Amino acid sequence: MILALLAGIGATLVVQPAGPIRTLTDALARAAPGDHIIVRAGTYHEATIVVRVPVEISGEGDPVFVGGAYPTMEIRADSVIVRGLTFEGVTPSMTEDRAAILVSDAQGCRLEANTIRNGFFGIYLSRTNHCLVRGNRVVARDGPGAGRGNGIHLFRSRGITILDNLVEGHRDGIYLEFSDATTVQGNTVKENRRYGLHFMRSDSCAYAGNVFTGNGAGAAVMYSRWVKVEGNTFSRNWGSAAYGLLLKEISDGEIRDNDFLENTVALYLDDSNRNRISGNRFEANGWAVRLLASASDNRFEHNSFLGNTFDVATNSRTSSSIFSGNWWDRYRGYDLDRDGRGDIPFRPVRLFSLVVEQNSPVLILLRSPFVDLLDTAERFLPLLTPETLVDRSPLMKAPAR
Repeated sequence: MILALLAGIGATLVVQPAGPIRTLTDALARAAPGDHIIVRAGTYHEATIVVRVPVEISGEGDPVFVGGAYPTMEIRADSVIVRGLTFEGVTPSMTEDRAAILVSDAQGCRLEANTIRNGFFGIYLSRTNHCLVRGNRVVARDGPGAGRGNGIHLFRSRGITILDNLVEGHRDGIYLEFSDATTVQGNTVKENRRYGLHFMRSDSCAYAGNVFTGNGAGAAVMYSRWVKVEGNTFSRNWGSAAYGLLLKEISDGEIRDNDFLENTVALYLDDSNRNRISGNRFEANGWAVRLLASASDNRFEHNSFLGNTFDVATNSRTSSSIFSGNWWDRYRGYDLDRDGRGDIPFRPVRLFSLVVEQNSPVLILLRSPFVDLLDTAERFLPLLTPETLVDRSPLMKAPAR
């Protein structure tokens, strides 16, 4: 019994530039399952470091591993822990997805508090399950888009938790494909070239408490079911094709308690059905909600709309989606029975927004008296705006958060 306990403790190996073990590759060749490898301060130049045994690797004093035209570290064992290391530089490739840390066909890894600078791909998990990626700083190189991979990339992985990371300057900040039951929480994802978060065909995922700011687009959520997007901030995603949150073929999801601030389009729904959008704040966006004809049976409740150019826009005269009990800063109704809801309906689709859908250059007339007259006429005699996109019980006060 005592021998079994001692066998499970594991040895400690120390890597340092002037020590008996001078490379991490050498330490791994000596390591047994359960060992702890400490890497001390220094700059290390090694070919791909392959981890084939379950060990803990931790840095002391900011050790730096300089990469090249290959993955810097490749993890092929279960239950590996890597924390406190710095990875500098991975040469971009048009044919290979090179990464500073590549995890392949493994379970239960933990990648914590590492720094990745000027990589191609930062952290890449392929066919990897039940791993934790927490507290890493992943910042990409300056340069053209072809020289940038994704910050944190998941492919055919399951049960991954991506928590409290900073991801900046990549092509996509966080990318998921065929990766179910993933949690993305508490991350700051900013100034990435294309999307802050981009995921496809990944069911039952949750995205909570993240900040997506200054990206080409905040988040693109595509071809998935049962997605929860809660308590995030989508801000300053500006451009001709920029969105705070794009939903493309998303069904039975929940979009709740998010802040959409200063985006070209805050929320875009295309062929997305039976989603519940509640408790969100849409403020100072170009378009708060763009709801295409292909999106059906979505429900908008207890959201706040403040200072948007267009609160709701659509390309259809009919819709099966429902707006009920939202607060609109442009609502001019009254509440005679004092139940907190307006006694007359509110039509959030401006007539001018329908004109813009057909001919976008007319946006130049947005601030003209003609547009104000058009909106006033439509408000008193609604003929062209969609009859079904009406909030019949608008709130008189913005809901508390």
